[in-house]
Amino acid sequence: MFGKHKKTHLIEESKLSSLIAEDVEISGDVVFSAGLRIDGTLKGSAIGKNGEGKKEKSLLVLSDKGRIEGSVRCYDAVINGTVVGDLEVEHFLELQSKALVSGTIRYHKLQMEVGAGVQGTIEQVGGERQADNVVELAAEKAEKADKTRSA
Repeated sequence: MFGKHKKTHLIEESKLSSLIAEDVEISGDVVFSAGLRIDGTLKGSAIGKNGEGKKEKSLLVLSDKGRIEGSVRCYDAVINGTVVGDLEVEHFLELQSKALVSGTIRYHKLQMEVGAGVQGTIEQVGGERQADNVVELAAEKAEKADKTRSA
């Protein structure tokens, strides 16, 4: 019951083949395949493309020192820095404790740690939207309760 829990890895292992170092600032869009780690600043979009005919999936890692001022689109993402712009993650998004995202987030699967901040909207795409179902069920329950009280 109180044993160690195995941590499941939802992100497919990928090589981080590119690095934008802490003291580097890039102005313009960056298109990458495989993996990209950003410790510096990107003023432009980060666009991950999946290799044609390959099993590689794009992975973006934004460290707590990293900053992106533009949109992000990739397969998997681990965010612990600042994103000012929209974030679209096809598979799995992990928002770590120092993450701050200002914009619309679209994801398939999400893990969000305590301390992460979002200023904008969060939308699950692909698959069932459990949060929407919970809201709908709560509304139906409230409606039934009102009908019961008035009867």
